[in-house]
Amino acid sequence: MINIHEKTLKDLEFSTVLDQITQHTLTALGKEAVLAILPFKDEEQLKRELIYVNEYLSSYDNDNRIPNHGFDAIAKELKLLKIENTYLEVSSLQKLVSMSLTVNAILKFLEKFKEYYPKLKEFSQHIEINTSLITQVDAVVDRFGDIKDNASPILSNLRKSINLLKGKINSSFSSALNTYNNLDYLDDIRESVVDNKRVLAVKAMYRRKVRGAIMGGSKTGSIVYIEPETTLQHTRELNNLEYEEKEEVIKILKELTDYIRLFTPLLHNYQEFLTQLDVISAKAKYAESMNAILPEFSEERSMNLRDAYHPLLYLTNKENGKTTFPQTIGLEKDSRIIVISGPNAGGKSITLKTVGLLQVMIQSGMLIPVHERSYVCLFDRILSDIGDNQSIENHLSTYSYRLKQMNYFLKKCNNKTLFLIDEFGTGSDPELGGALAETFLEVFYEREAYGIITTHYSNLKLLANELPQIQNANMLFNEKTLEPMYKLVVGQAGSSFTFEVAQKNGIPYSLINKSKKKIERGKVRFDATIAKLQKERSKLERTERSLKENEKKKISEADKLEEINAKVQKKLESYQELYDSNQRLIYLGQKMNDISEKYFEDKKKKTLIDELFRLVQIENSKRKKVSAKQKKTIKAKEKQVKQEAEKKVEVIREKKKEAKKKSIKVEKPKAILRLNDRVRLLDGKAVGTIDSIEKGKANVNYGMFTTNVSLDQLELVQAMKK
Repeated sequence: MINIHEKTLKDLEFSTVLDQITQHTLTALGKEAVLAILPFKDEEQLKRELIYVNEYLSSYDNDNRIPNHGFDAIAKELKLLKIENTYLEVSSLQKLVSMSLTVNAILKFLEKFKEYYPKLKEFSQHIEINTSLITQVDAVVDRFGDIKDNASPILSNLRKSINLLKGKINSSFSSALNTYNNLDYLDDIRESVVDNKRVLAVKAMYRRKVRGAIMGGSKTGSIVYIEPETTLQHTRELNNLEYEEKEEVIKILKELTDYIRLFTPLLHNYQEFLTQLDVISAKAKYAESMNAILPEFSEERSMNLRDAYHPLLYLTNKENGKTTFPQTIGLEKDSRIIVISGPNAGGKSITLKTVGLLQVMIQSGMLIPVHERSYVCLFDRILSDIGDNQSIENHLSTYSYRLKQMNYFLKKCNNKTLFLIDEFGTGSDPELGGALAETFLEVFYEREAYGIITTHYSNLKLLANELPQIQNANMLFNEKTLEPMYKLVVGQAGSSFTFEVAQKNGIPYSLINKSKKKIERGKVRFDATIAKLQKERSKLERTERSLKENEKKKISEADKLEEINAKVQKKLESYQELYDSNQRLIYLGQKMNDISEKYFEDKKKKTLIDELFRLVQIENSKRKKVSAKQKKTIKAKEKQVKQEAEKKVEVIREKKKEAKKKSIKVEKPKAILRLNDRVRLLDGKAVGTIDSIEKGKANVNYGMFTTNVSLDQLELVQAMKK
C-alpha cells in the first residue's frame, strides 16, 4: 500500500505543481479535482492514469484531436432530481442537453479512433451513448430557450387565445386613443407605458371624463395615466390566460423532469467522466509545457533519471528566459544511497528536491520532464526532511525537530522507502551531530532503504566510501572562478571549498591561515585531497569531451568516405558495363569484317546472308526482352554513362597532351664559334673575343687578360662581322 506523508508533499512544494496544473483545467469541478490530487495508493490504477495522460498528450501531435470536454456543472440539477415534485428550469435542461452532446461526441470519437487511444476507450466504456434525453428536451424547448407552442395541445390553444386577445387589446386601445384624442382630452405625448401596459396620457382636468383605471401620474401632476375600460377588461382576461399558460408550462416541465429522473445515474456518470477527463487533459497540457514524458517502469527496484529537470524551476526560468541545468542521477540495488557534498549554492538541495518531486509526480499520475531513456520505480513511502524546520508553535529548536523527524524515519524506514534529507546532521555540535547522523545512516543502510542526503560532514563522506551500496556524489565547481557548474558527478565526494570561497570573498589570507591551524590537520588534508580530486575530475571530463568530439568527427568523415566509395563503386560498375558493351561492338565489327572479306574473295551471296543471319540470331539470343519504357530508361542510362566517360577521357587526354608538351624541351641549335666572335661563359657576364681555336678549346681575350676555355662552356654573343 503506497502512503506518502503530507509533510513530504509540503517539503517538495507539490501544492505549487497542482496550482500550475489548475491553470490548464476548463471547468470548476476539474480545478477542484486537481487540487485534491494525492499520490495513488494502488499501483494498477496509477499506471492506468499515466497511460490515459500519455495518450491524451499524443493527441496534440496528430490531426485526430480529442473533442472539447468543457461543461457547466450540474450539481444543483442532480440535487433537484433527487427531490420529488420538483422541476428543472429551461436553463438547467439546456445544460443537461449540452453535457449529453459533449459526452456523446467524445464517446463516438474514442470508438472511431480506438486504435490510437485504446486505454482512453477502455476508460469510457462504462459510459453509454444516449440520445433520448436530448430528443425529449428538444421536443419541448426550442433553440432560443422557450417552451414550444406544440409542447402540449392545451398550451397550443392557450397561446392562440392569448395572441387573439392581445390583438383585441391593441385594437381597443387604438380606438380609445383616437376617440379621446379627437376630444382633446390627451396630452401631446398621447400615450405611455406603465407596468408593461399601454396607458392614455390624459390631461389632469379631463381625468373624470375618461372611463378606465388610473395607473399613475406625472411628477408635476399635469398628466394622469389611465388604462381604457374596454382594454382593462381584455387585460384581466389576458392575465387569467397567462396564469393558465404558466401553470401548463410548469406541468410540462414537471413531466419532462420526471422523465429525466430516470437518467439521474447516467447524468452523474457524465459529470464524473468529464471531470476526470478535464484532470487528464490538464495533466497532459502541463506535461506539454515542460516536454514531459512517460518513462519506463523498472521491474526491479531501481531508477535512473537522465537529464531530469525540476518542474517549478524549469517553468520559472522558461518564463524569464533563463537556462535550467538538468541532472542525471540513479538509484540501483548496488548504489541505493547517494551522499551529495560540496559548497553551498552549488545545487545540492535542488538536485535532491528534483528527485523527490519527480517521484511524487509520477506516483500521482503525472508525466515528468526527463530523457526518454530514463526509467523509474515505485516506493511505498517517501520520507523527507528538507529546509529549516524550526517549530515556533511547539517551542522546538531545529535540532530537536530534526531528531523527532529521524525518530519517525527509524519507525517507518524499510526496503520500499525513499528518504530525502537535506543538510543531514546539522543543528548540533558538529562532532556529536555528525556521529549521530552516521549512526542513523548505518541503520537506513541495514534496512536496505533507498535515499539521497546532502551533507558537509567528512565522516559521512568516508562512510559512503566504506559501504559498498552507498555512493558519494558532488556538485561540480569551477576550480579557478569558484563558480557553481550545476552538474552532479557520482562517484566522488565534494569539497566544501570553505577557505577558497572565503578568500574569494575578500577575507584576509592571514585570518584564513590562522583558521586552518585551529582545525585538525587531517581534516584540512582530507578536504584538500577532495578538492584536488575534483580538479582532476574536471580535467578528465574536458579531455573526455574533446575525445568524444574527435570521435564524432572521425565517424562523420568515415561516413563521408563510405558514401564516396559507394558512389565510386557505382560509377566503376557503370563504366564496366560500358566497356563490356564497347568490347561486344568491337567483336561484332571484327566478325562483320571477316564476313565482308570472305564475300570479297568468293562473291557468294547465299553464304554471306547465311553468315549474317547466324550472327544476328546469336546476338538476339543474348538479348533480354524488355518493354519500350524499360528500353528507353536503359538507353538513357547508357547515354549518360557514355557522356560522363567521354568527359573524363577528354580531361585525361588534355592532361596527357600538356604533360607531353612539358616533357619535350626545345633545344636551340648550338652556334658554331669562329675567330673574332664575341663570346661569354655560360654562367658568366664578361664578354670577350676569340683570338684562336685549337683542339676544342679557345683563347678568349677580355682586354685586361686572356683565358683558355672549352668551346662547350662558351655561348655566342655576337658573330664576327664579315
